Order: sequence, then C-alpha cells, then structure tokens
Amino acid sequence: MLNYPQIDPVAIALGPIKIRWYGISYVVGILGAWWLLNRRADLQPKLWTREQVGDLVFYCALGLLIGGRLGEVLFYNPGYYFSNLLAILRIWEGGMSFHGGLIGGLAGAGVFARHTGKAFFAVSDFLAPVIPVGLACGRVANFINGELWGTASNVPWAMIFPDPRAGGVPRHPSQLYEAALEGVFLFAILWWYSSRPRPAMATTGLFFALYGVARIAVEFVREPDAHIGYLAGGWLTLGQVLSLPMVILGAIMVLWAHRAATPAR
Repeated sequence: MLNYPQIDPVAIALGPIKIRWYGISYVVGILGAWWLLNRRADLQPKLWTREQVGDLVFYCALGLLIGGRLGEVLFYNPGYYFSNLLAILRIWEGGMSFHGGLIGGLAGAGVFARHTGKAFFAVSDFLAPVIPVGLACGRVANFINGELWGTASNVPWAMIFPDPRAGGVPRHPSQLYEAALEGVFLFAILWWYSSRPRPAMATTGLFFALYGVARIAVEFVREPDAHIGYLAGGWLTLGQVLSLPMVILGAIMVLWAHRAATPAR
C-alpha cells in the first residue's frame, strides 16, 4: 500500500482569497491546449491563424465551464443543486461533469465555426487532439482533492484516502488511472493520428471512441457516487452509461469518415 500524499486542496491563501488546485488545473489545461493549438496552427498557416486559435479557445472554454457545471447538476446531483441553487455557481469547489463539458465545448466550437465560416468537423478535428491535456489536469486535481476514488483493493499501489466517506480502507487511485488513460495515452494516440492529413470527422470520432473505452474501463475500479450507486444489477455505472454512446458514435464516425475519404485539410 502507498501513502496518500496529503496535499492541501488550497494552493494559495491570501486572507479570504483562496486559490484551489482544482481551479489551477483548469487554467493549466486551457493554457496548455492553447499553446498546442498554436503549434498546430503554425503548421497550417493557410487554414488557421493564432488569432483564430485564441477565439476558439475562448468559445470552447466558456462552453466547457457552463456545460461541465450543468452536466454535474443535471446528470449527477440534481436533487442537491436544485435545493441549493447558489451552490451551482461555486465551481471552484469542484463538481464538473466531463460529458456535460464535452457538449458545452463542442457547442462553443460550433459557434466559432459558424462565425468563421469553417466546417464544424474541420474545427473539431483541429481541437480534439488537445482535449486530453485538460482531462489529465482535471484528474490530477481530483486526486489532490481526494475525491472520485476507486473501489477497495489490496493492490500494492492502493491508497487510503482521507475523506471519511472512503471508509478508511485501501482503494484504487482511479483518478491517476484516468489521468494516464484519458490524458497521456489518449493525447499520444490522437496527436500521432492527426499529424498526417485524415478524412474529415475521423479525428473527432477517434477521440469519442477512445475516450469512451478508457472511461468505461476505469469505471470498473472507480467507486460510483454514493447517492447514485451502481445501476443494472450492481455492476454498471452512470459514467459507463454516458460513455457507451460515445464509443458507438465514435466508431461509426471513424468508419464513415474513411469510407467518404473527404480530407479535413
């Protein structure tokens, strides 16, 4: 068993002002994605400018924050938030849904595409390879917060998380599994795949499919939210239910894109 590192969720405290690692993770993720998108734009100067990248990041970041919070409210804990409406605004305390954030981010990409006259999949294919950067940062923040832990386990790297709700038993550090799969692994595959011209929609579809597979796999060792629990006979989780359509849709998109063979750039 490994010792859980006791990291204060508050990175900087200046009197009443508290800057949390959770918030910092979002800033780092967005800035990291912005920097990588600028690199991609520099390789396609006839298609993308750095000014366009800045606008795209703004629209997507705004959609991510709104969609991620609404997803948490509607998918995971509507009873609590509808009884505590002001809590919806306290995003610095945590509580963001990936699936809601994805929908919001794609909506932002759609608004950007409409304003610039670009095809939607030209935008989403450009954007998809850098999304895992933000995912990795977010999962590391979950680990620092000691939240979203895994199921009880006796593997050598299991940890006892300090939250009393974790029961004081060794558990899978599922946040780190997700950071590795949804972040590092997914980024490496998508960055490599998109380094050559691909059919329109293929990179977006590959992101959907691989993220869905990674999320479904980790959910088998991730403790579901206590107020939701397991679904369908005690083994299926809400995260898996929300991710399965991504796998199916992503696979269809990849196959359709290569069959149509329409270049994305």
